[in-house]
Amino acid sequence: MLSPRFLLLRSAASFTRRSFCTGGALRQDKAGRTPDMVEVRNRLREIVGASTNWSHHQQAMADRASLSSMLATSQNDLPAKRMKDSYLEVHLPLGSEPQLREKYLTYHNTVRFGRILEDLDSLAVLISYSHTYNPEVKRSPLSIVTALVDKIDMRQHVIYPDSDIKFTGHVTWVGKSSIEAKMHMSQYRDGAYVSVLDATFVMVARDPGNKRAAFVNPLKPEGPEEEKLFQEGEANKSRRVELSTASLLKVAPTDEERKVVHSIFLNTLDTNTVSFRSRVLPPNSVWMEDAKLKGLEICHPQERNIFNRIFGGFLMRKAYELGWANACSYGGCRPSLVAVDDILFQKPVEIGSLLMLSSQVCYTQGKYIQVRVHSEVFDPLTCQHSTTNIFHFTFTSDRDVPNIIPKTYGESMLYLDGKRHFDQTVES
Repeated sequence: MLSPRFLLLRSAASFTRRSFCTGGALRQDKAGRTPDMVEVRNRLREIVGASTNWSHHQQAMADRASLSSMLATSQNDLPAKRMKDSYLEVHLPLGSEPQLREKYLTYHNTVRFGRILEDLDSLAVLISYSHTYNPEVKRSPLSIVTALVDKIDMRQHVIYPDSDIKFTGHVTWVGKSSIEAKMHMSQYRDGAYVSVLDATFVMVARDPGNKRAAFVNPLKPEGPEEEKLFQEGEANKSRRVELSTASLLKVAPTDEERKVVHSIFLNTLDTNTVSFRSRVLPPNSVWMEDAKLKGLEICHPQERNIFNRIFGGFLMRKAYELGWANACSYGGCRPSLVAVDDILFQKPVEIGSLLMLSSQVCYTQGKYIQVRVHSEVFDPLTCQHSTTNIFHFTFTSDRDVPNIIPKTYGESMLYLDGKRHFDQTVES
């Protein structure tokens, strides 16, 4: 993970502090004002050729097919870029522009973290486009979308609604068609910017129709610090492959995990009947089947992204808010977010879809609550369900919470998967 203050404390020798991408993705205005999130999204529309008008937007997406001839046939045909080429600094002026607060404000006078997820997603896309910027091309032929939120680590539990926020970030690793973008968020308090969170997103580049993989510019690290970041990106890729290979959907639990499941089973046996079927809930515990919360969203055009699909940030916001509500109900108090881990975007969500969200408390330990949110689209004509995303959130409460107890084998696998994500969060 990126160190909490890396992007704020980079030396001038290795990273020139600025509020725009050197490739021309986003610049200060004539008054020297730092760009905000509205300008980030406007710039993304310009890069792709998207429109805020629904009918014009549909035509613009159809016209993008003609850009396919501009794609590189090999990564070697593209010039290498530096990390500083994709560096961006964007402000969210919650303190200096009170009229903006309404969008971000919660009833309890804190900031809606779901909105922050939307902003991080937009920023990660623009950072990636900054890396692939070609001054000779008016519209980018690449369709860059979010593939994975690898990690979001919280440094502060409270985000204040009346203080300015600053986002900074840049590309730290590149594959053939994938890009890792690290971002840092800080908030102005008591005369200085204080670290709030670090985020790592993995983006993928595809052709203009968003159907096939496309090559992106290679990355050339400069100096030992940047080389270390690049190697961390390589390690992150290897870790993701290893975790996927060891998925409980593919292989059996480890010996230690099997002992955990069997211990839970023994602790829930009815000692009066001594039957495999008779189970008793231990004190201060909740059956996993009773710790669910579900929601439904009709996906309207208003929530579309620049590629005519449902905006990934919108999906993250809805999943987070449902997961938070479930953790709140389970713990009996307002929980604080500790980390967002391993959000996998398996399939795009089309406009007009019925999006079904299901949150499940899957692991608890002391004051911690691990929540998994599963999202799927439902086709009412065929009655088919298709998984689109899996979200993992770690929350903490101000008191110890009840133990979550699985009853079936499937629930036991959810329990172990939640434990894996929790352990990874604690270790990082």
